[in-house]
Amino acid sequence: MRAVDIIIDKRNGKELSRESLEFLIHGYVAGEIPDYQIAAWAMAVFFQGMSPRESAALTEVMLRSGGRMDLSGIAGPFVDKHSTGGVGDKTSLIVAPLIASLGIKDPMMSGRALGHTGGTLDKLEAIPGYRTTLEQREFREILENTGYAMTGQTQDMVPADRLLYALRDVSGTVESIPLITASILSKKAAEGADALVLDVKYGSGAFMKDPREAEKLARSLVNTGSLMGKEIIALLTDMDEPLGNMVGNFLEVEESLDCLEGRGPGDLRELSLELAARMAVLGTKARDAAEGRDLCEAALASGNPRRLFLENIRCQGGDPKQVLDMRGKYRSAFSAEIRASQDAYISRIDAGKVGHAGILLGVGRNRTEDRVSPTAGVQFHKKRGDRILLGERIMSVWAQDEASLAAALPQLEGALEYAQTPPAPRNLVLKEITREEQ
Repeated sequence: MRAVDIIIDKRNGKELSRESLEFLIHGYVAGEIPDYQIAAWAMAVFFQGMSPRESAALTEVMLRSGGRMDLSGIAGPFVDKHSTGGVGDKTSLIVAPLIASLGIKDPMMSGRALGHTGGTLDKLEAIPGYRTTLEQREFREILENTGYAMTGQTQDMVPADRLLYALRDVSGTVESIPLITASILSKKAAEGADALVLDVKYGSGAFMKDPREAEKLARSLVNTGSLMGKEIIALLTDMDEPLGNMVGNFLEVEESLDCLEGRGPGDLRELSLELAARMAVLGTKARDAAEGRDLCEAALASGNPRRLFLENIRCQGGDPKQVLDMRGKYRSAFSAEIRASQDAYISRIDAGKVGHAGILLGVGRNRTEDRVSPTAGVQFHKKRGDRILLGERIMSVWAQDEASLAAALPQLEGALEYAQTPPAPRNLVLKEITREEQ
């Protein structure tokens, strides 16, 4: 078998066999097949696509390229949630303790910010002392103690994904739906989840701008996951505007706590409950999403998710009391405010522009080796649909330094759109996609 023949087969639209994919991926991980041939194959996949069966085979081959979490001996069920990335999206910090309070285990392996979308690990590491690199023994202990654990991808876990992810970034194949599908599902299978709720976002602040493309990705994930024996529910959600009122690493930890205390902004609470309700269904605690929603609302009111959140902080190296004391105070010294330029309604806040401004502020990163600031970010005092007066405060902004602040402010001002009439209501969840719809 030769790599060039496999590349030609895919270039010509042929469905590749599991054996061909094993030869290609295992050879790449072993250093026997060079980057340029894998890049050529990835470009062929980009243009020709993959069948669900082919995507499932690729995912399983990537999964077997390294180790996986051993959750044997721990009582399940194991259900996780994954987001395709957005601006101000901190729902993982809310839904993990929420569903853990229902008796569902969430073994969550998360990522870091890259580009304008935030990373769960960066948010958690804004908590002093919080460790996101856990040995398997620690991961198991914390999962048993608090019902969920948060860790990053280790060097030996799905190495094929780590290598292929970096190659896609420099070969113009990032947007390939089959490759995205295999990347997401191989990592989620490696962490030990039996079932998965996917938050597939669309809009200016999302990876997929067009809802039709986002739906194609959602269906690919559901179809491929079902062929692998996984139960998956996908929600298509609007990321045209930032989620919640806070964008920034520690700022989003604060807002997650607000939500766990029954407060927080309506859009963040709503999406968190919708995702958690589906997790309750997959975890067999509810018959349908409506019953799951009722269970999750009751759990939030009980205070147990907040207690588990603070206990998880303690288990992973942080000090819960310190975190509570830092609320409202842990901010960069380099700050400014953005005020309304007219009497009007806010008709839109462009999430993409806010996300790119966040990179300048120090919230996100352009390269994997870039450092992020725990204290940089944006707080929105007014959002879409709010009536504002000339000079009224709309945003508070914090940056890692003066130069970053000066560079980001014009972009944040450019993200604001005004109108003389209120905007139409916004649907946060566009559609649910389940196995039954295939």
